[in-house]
Amino acid sequence: MKLELFTTYGTGTWQEQFHQVVSFQEDKGSENQVVNLYPDVKFETIEGFGGAITDAAAYVYSLMDEEQKKQLMTTYFSPERMKYGIVRIHMDSCDFSTEMYEAMSDANDIEMKSFSFARTEKYILPMLEDAQRAAGKPLKLMLSPWSPPSFMKTNGQRTYGGSLKPEYRAMWANYICRYIVEFEKRGYQVQRMSLQNEPKAVQTWDSCIYTAKEEKEFLRDFMYPALKAHGLEHVEIFIWDHNKERVYERICEIVDDSTRDMVAGIAFHWYSGDHFEALELVRNKFCDKKMIISESCIEYSKFEEADVISGALRLSHEIIGDLNHGMTAFYDWNLLLDEHGGPNHVGNFCHAPFLYDTVQKKLMPQLLQQHFEHFSHYLCPGSVRMGYSKYTEQVDVTAYQNPDGKKVVVMLNKSKEILPVNMRMQGEVAEFLLYPESITTGIIE
Repeated sequence: MKLELFTTYGTGTWQEQFHQVVSFQEDKGSENQVVNLYPDVKFETIEGFGGAITDAAAYVYSLMDEEQKKQLMTTYFSPERMKYGIVRIHMDSCDFSTEMYEAMSDANDIEMKSFSFARTEKYILPMLEDAQRAAGKPLKLMLSPWSPPSFMKTNGQRTYGGSLKPEYRAMWANYICRYIVEFEKRGYQVQRMSLQNEPKAVQTWDSCIYTAKEEKEFLRDFMYPALKAHGLEHVEIFIWDHNKERVYERICEIVDDSTRDMVAGIAFHWYSGDHFEALELVRNKFCDKKMIISESCIEYSKFEEADVISGALRLSHEIIGDLNHGMTAFYDWNLLLDEHGGPNHVGNFCHAPFLYDTVQKKLMPQLLQQHFEHFSHYLCPGSVRMGYSKYTEQVDVTAYQNPDGKKVVVMLNKSKEILPVNMRMQGEVAEFLLYPESITTGIIE
C-alpha cells in the first residue's frame, strides 16, 4: 500500500501545499506515535459539503468581473476542486443581507397574491445559477427562515426576537411552502428546510423565538401538513438549527411518536463550543435521524480578525469533531464577503473563505478555503466513516472509505510542534511527520 499526503502549512496558498508519498511497511511492533485505522469498523455515510449563498455574498459576487466569478465558482463547485454539492439559502432577509426585506407584508392578503420573489431573484439566483453550472449537476438546497413577516409576529418587527402569533401559524407555513415552490418551479432542487434559524436567539437582526413546545406544535400541526398539501413531502424537515449545547434536549422535547416521521434530523451551529458529546447522545438515542451542521463561521466579534491561522484551526477542529460524532453534512456560512466581512445591515461582520476587495477589485482566497478543501475535495458523498485511534490530543483525526475503495484520513496538528505519526492499518505501518498548525489529508490505496 502507499500513502499520498497533502499538507497545508502556514498561510500559503493551495498551490504551495506540501506533497509527499510514503510507502507502508510491515508492522514490526510499533507502539508509540501511532494512529490506528480500522476499515472494518463502519459508521455513518457522508452526504457532502457546501455553504450559504446569502444576499450579502451574492451582492459582492455581482461586483466581480467574469474571470473572478469563474475562479470562485470553479474553486467551490467544480469536480476538480472543492466539489460543493449542497447550498443553504435564507428565506427573506437575514443579517447577511444588504437590507431587511420580506416577500409579502400585507396582513390581509390571505391568498398571498402580493408575494414577490424579486429580492431573491436580484442577487441570489444569478449566483446560484452560476454555481450549479460550475458543478455540472443540480445542487441540493436547504432553505431557512430568520423571521416571519413583521405583521405575523408578537413584537411587530423582524428584529429583536418576538414570536410567531398563533393566528398566523397556518399562513406562515404556506408562506414557507411558497418559497419552496418558487425555487422548484425555476428548476432548483430543494432537499431540506429548517423551521427557524436560531430559535433561541433574540438578535438585533432578523430573528424569531420558538420554545420547544412552539416548534413542535408548528411542525406537527401546521408545517408538515402544509408540505403535504402542497405536494412537497420530499422536502426534509430539520429542527433546532441553533447551537450544540442544547441539541440533545431539543430533539428529546420535539421528537416523539407524534412527530418522529415528520423530522428528518437536527441541524446545529458551532458558536457555543465543541459539545461533541451532545451529538453522541443524539446519535445513540435517535439513530434514524440525520445530524447536520447548518452554519459555522469566524465571527469578528468573537475572534481576532487578523488571526487567520487560529480561525482555520478552530473550524477544522470543529468539522473533524462533528464528523466523528455523527454529522453527515456540513454547510459553511457565507461563501464570499467583502474586505470588511460584510455587507451586513447591522454590522455583524465575519470571515469567509473568499474575501473581495471592493476598492482594489481583487478576489482574495483565504486560508480557511484551503482547510475546507481538505475535507470537501477528498471526502466524497457516499463515503463511510471508519474506526481509528490516535496517540495524542494534539492531533485531530477522522477517516473514511470512499465509494471507489480508497481510504481518506484527515489530520489536524493543532500544536506548534512537528509531530511524528506511525500510521498502522492491516499489519502495515507508514511513517511521516505532521507540520505545526497544519492540516494534512492522506489517501491510501
